[in-house]
Amino acid sequence: MKRGFTLIELMTAMSIFLVVMTISMGSILNVFDANRKSRSLKTVLNNLNLVVESMSREMRYGRNYHCGAGGNISSPQDCWPSGDMLMSFLSSDGLQTTYRLNNASIEKRIGTGLYIAVTAPEIVIDDLVFYALGAGTGDALQPKVIMRIKSHAGTTGKGRSDFTLQTLVSQRILDI
Repeated sequence: MKRGFTLIELMTAMSIFLVVMTISMGSILNVFDANRKSRSLKTVLNNLNLVVESMSREMRYGRNYHCGAGGNISSPQDCWPSGDMLMSFLSSDGLQTTYRLNNASIEKRIGTGLYIAVTAPEIVIDDLVFYALGAGTGDALQPKVIMRIKSHAGTTGKGRSDFTLQTLVSQRILDI
């Protein structure tokens, strides 16, 4: 009697092998997709963290908060509770600093210079709103600004991650 595998046994073994390989490849592709989404989200969050931290630090040591595009940006102006996409203040260096949302990017201007994007090109800012309260003098309120940023990472579909960041900045210089 000859020892070996019959044709049915070989076909069964190959079928089981192909099913296992197909399931494994699907799992591997899902892991690669999740890794790509995770890296994209990490890049966006790291960049936004840097931008928000930088903006917060400058505002904290600044004064004369002016929220909104109307009026003289060097004079204090509240925008509570409506909010606005433009925030200007006098920095600790004595320079007028302005932040705004333009073309899905956060831009910064120092003095009368040009606006320069502070967010990376791959980051899409859907909404940026500043709320300033207590900016005026003699109102018995310490000036503070709330920043709210809505953004997303990735493209449309299941690879997209939407998120919102919000922080409150209070002026360090006493103004009560």
